[in-house]
Amino acid sequence: QIIVDDDDSKVWSLYDAGPRSIRCPLIFLPPVSGTADVFFQQILALTGWGYRVIALQYPVYWDHLEFCDGFRKLLDHLQLDKVHLFGASLGGFLAQKFAEYTHKSPRVQSLILCNAFSDTSIFNQTWTANSFWLMPAFMLKKIVLGNFASGPLDPEMADGIDFMVDRLESLGQSELASRLTLNCQNSYVEPHKIRDIPVTIMDVFDQSALSTEAKEEMYKLYPNARRAHLKTGGNFPYLCRSAEVNLYIQIHLLQFHGTRYAAIDPSMVSAEELEVQKISLHTSSEQEEQ
Repeated sequence: QIIVDDDDSKVWSLYDAGPRSIRCPLIFLPPVSGTADVFFQQILALTGWGYRVIALQYPVYWDHLEFCDGFRKLLDHLQLDKVHLFGASLGGFLAQKFAEYTHKSPRVQSLILCNAFSDTSIFNQTWTANSFWLMPAFMLKKIVLGNFASGPLDPEMADGIDFMVDRLESLGQSELASRLTLNCQNSYVEPHKIRDIPVTIMDVFDQSALSTEAKEEMYKLYPNARRAHLKTGGNFPYLCRSAEVNLYIQIHLLQFHGTRYAAIDPSMVSAEELEVQKISLHTSSEQEEQ
C-alpha cells in the first residue's frame, strides 16, 4: 500500500509482480466494481512468461484531474517513466484520460482498452453524478449490480460474476461513490492528444454493459487500433476468458520486445514468443475446424 498525496487517506493498493528490472511494466486498472486482485489470472500467467505486471486499486478521487495527478505521483514514486496500461471499463476511460493528461511529457507507451468507453455521457447519469456521494452503500451497489449480466451463463462467466460481486462487497461507500462519480461525471477523451499511442481495443460480442454505439465510438476515435474481439466474455473477460485475454495482451506487447519499452525480461523472449505462436496457431486451427 502506497500513499503519494498529501492526504493520508488516499491509499493506493497494488500487486507488483515479475522482474523488477523491467522499467516499462504493464499496469492494470480495474472497473468500478473491481479491486486489484480481479486481474489475478493475468498476474499469474504473464509473470510466468517473464512480464512485469502491476495491478492497482485506486484511492478515493472525485474528479479525473485529481485521479491523473495522483496516478502520476504514484508512477514517480515507483520510478516508472513509461508504462503500458490495461484498463477495464472505467479503468479504460481513466487510462485514456491519463494518457491525455500527460501528452506533453508522455508517460503512457501503449493502451489496451477492455470494454472501455471514451465519453461518460453514454451512461445517461451525468446529472446524478454529483449526488452519488450522498447515497448509502447498498444503493450504490444496486446501481453497479444492475449492469451485471443476468440469465443463463456458462460456468466460467457465472464464477467471474460471483467473484466480482464478492469484490464489490469489499468496497466501502466512499470508494464506490467516488468511482461511480468518475464513471458518470461529464467528460470525454480528446483523441488528438493521444493519437500516436499504440492502442488495442478489446471487446466482447455478447452481453456487456457497453452499448454498440459506445463501441462504434471507440473504433472511430482509434481508427488505427488493433482489435481484439472475444465472442463471449461479458463484462469481465479477463476473469472468465483469461486465456484469450492473456494471448491478446501478449500479441499487443510483442511490438515492444527488444526495445527499452519491453514489459518482459529479455532472457524470456524467445521461449515466450514460441509459446505465443504455438497458442495462436492452435487457436486459429481450432477456429477453422468450428
